[in-house]
Amino acid sequence: MALRDYELMYIIRPTVGDDQIDAATGNVDTLISNLGGEVGDKNPWGKRRLAYPIQKHEDGYYMVAKIKLEPEQIKALEEQLRITEDVIRHMIILPVA
Repeated sequence: MALRDYELMYIIRPTVGDDQIDAATGNVDTLISNLGGEVGDKNPWGKRRLAYPIQKHEDGYYMVAKIKLEPEQIKALEEQLRITEDVIRHMIILPVA
């Protein structure tokens, strides 16, 4: 099956130190690679206030990445992100062409 383009937005918990953000995003990149996908452009939005508390956190580090992944692997990626300790929220969308 062919790889499809997606956008992945995720929020890293604010208790991760500034020096560990690269390691946390690297872990997400590794999850995608292990599922046979590719990570394209990454756009860090930095630390921002959340609209509502998530797991008692008021802030989080936002990251938007363009990824390529087989459609069958999306569910597996979401399950992995759900149990990744540093990621407190994520969303995967199909970009509009």
